[in-house]
Amino acid sequence: MKVNIIKYVSIAFLLTGAISCSDFLDKEVDLTQQADNVFNDYDMTRGFQARLYTYLPDAFGAIAGGDNCSRDCMTDNAVCYWQNGMHTILNDGYTANSHGYAAGFWRNDYAAIRAANQFLLNAKSGVIGNAEKAGDDNRLYDRWIAETRVLRAIFHFDLIGWFGDIPIVGDDENGTPIILEPSSTIPERTPAAEALKWVADECDKYKDDLPFRYSNEEENWGRVNGAAAYALKARALVYRASPLNNPSNNTEWWNEAVQACVDFFNKNNQQANPYRLHSIGDPNQNYYDCFTTNPVHNNEYILSRSVWDQYTIELAFSPCGFSGTANSTGRNNPTQNLVDAYETINGLPIDQDPSYDPQNPFVNRDPRLEQTIFHHGSVWGDALDNEQREVDVTFGEGIDYQALHGGTLTGYYTKKYVSNMSWQNPHTFPKACPIFRYGEMLLNAAEALNEAGRTSEAFAYVNQVRARVGMPEYSGMDQATLRERIRNERRIELCFEDHRFFDERRWKLFEGQTQSSETSLPRYKQVYNIYGVTVRPGTATVFTYGPAETYNVRVFNSPKNYYFPIPYTEVVRTGLPQTPGWEM
Repeated sequence: MKVNIIKYVSIAFLLTGAISCSDFLDKEVDLTQQADNVFNDYDMTRGFQARLYTYLPDAFGAIAGGDNCSRDCMTDNAVCYWQNGMHTILNDGYTANSHGYAAGFWRNDYAAIRAANQFLLNAKSGVIGNAEKAGDDNRLYDRWIAETRVLRAIFHFDLIGWFGDIPIVGDDENGTPIILEPSSTIPERTPAAEALKWVADECDKYKDDLPFRYSNEEENWGRVNGAAAYALKARALVYRASPLNNPSNNTEWWNEAVQACVDFFNKNNQQANPYRLHSIGDPNQNYYDCFTTNPVHNNEYILSRSVWDQYTIELAFSPCGFSGTANSTGRNNPTQNLVDAYETINGLPIDQDPSYDPQNPFVNRDPRLEQTIFHHGSVWGDALDNEQREVDVTFGEGIDYQALHGGTLTGYYTKKYVSNMSWQNPHTFPKACPIFRYGEMLLNAAEALNEAGRTSEAFAYVNQVRARVGMPEYSGMDQATLRERIRNERRIELCFEDHRFFDERRWKLFEGQTQSSETSLPRYKQVYNIYGVTVRPGTATVFTYGPAETYNVRVFNSPKNYYFPIPYTEVVRTGLPQTPGWEM
């Protein structure tokens, strides 16, 4: 969010105090005595609403929150040298009473929902104004109400992803936003599929009360717009139709998801400045530049939580041998599983292309590999400060192997989001991780069309994503084959954006395999075993592939690990049924 939004957030914090650490029934913002004061004042009202944006999910949050790595470290995409709670998720080591991530997400989202409902209940048209105007502020009260309702839907969607069945705290039978009190009857846990449909319906009601894209994005970038509502509806319906929530494979649910995607593209195509894939005209740079250019000026970003103007990402992700005034820590190590998922430049999986050479593995690969992952031999560093060199992860010897902060467990580091700064003279870079972006919308449409049995229509959408990086088009595949390719495309296109954790589960990739049985599969198809590479120059075999140095086996108990537990204290206090498998 830009400076103007942050200014009003500061006002709201002065009015309401710090975020509560209590559960969602407690009064996170107590308006009993000050509701009239807050909502009779325009600036205070705007500040209260702006503060809602601080609750939005942010894939960068784990980097700043002490883990110093991406939440893809809870998946088969990455691991981290340093012990943190994500590894405890990998080995199913938490209980419902000790699961800090579950407590954090539960507390944050329900506090956000309560605050949103307080705004909906108290905001006044006469204070905000609701006049017909040209530009973004047309019928401003209606716009802020629509923004807040879509925000409330986003918070519910986030809860569904982590917890599955959830209590929906929306409106009562009279259409009045619900404010839960200690004496209130707690809503029952709504089945995930029904809750996802509720999210989609909420978006449908309010998506056209918002500008599809703000004309003044310097002022309004980071605010929910109509495009975000269309995108959330589409994603919610794709999740609803997926195997985890649609075990009977009701194709009508997939067709509903298709229509939501088509509605987004039709509306987008009507805009004078439509969303589109970011491109600077170079397939070898387009993808990387999408995540390192100023996100406010990026036509692919539909919604993000905020702009980071710092070099925290560089510190956390860069190969750990780069140092100076600032020191890299290399905390996010992509796995060989992910690296192997990148096709050859011929558009084939590496195990299906005879030209692939495991002893020369980074030549003639999907250009996104080089734009996403640092590997042995990657050229990096600021040339102007004489820091440019090849990344060296030689086992036991390379400057980037275990220098400083532990190094890499897999032979790889993360390049996505990382700007090539001087370590002697570091400076900040504006960055944001998208909540919704145009590339994901194309992949949502491709998946929904293919699963609806409309495979011939799906190629056009996935091929747009591939064309940006110069990869060959898909064509002539049957549904099962294209399903595998679309899922693979999502994995590499959306890595480190908080998608893989949910995709693994909604596709039920863990079913029908075990740690031992899956070893006959290519590494990119394995989800229980985590792999890396050891580099030993001067030997007959330079690259030796095998288990990651640490955290190389995952535990997944079904149905338990599809979702997080409701915090145990909440179960005791409210009587809500616990997530299956987490009962104490």
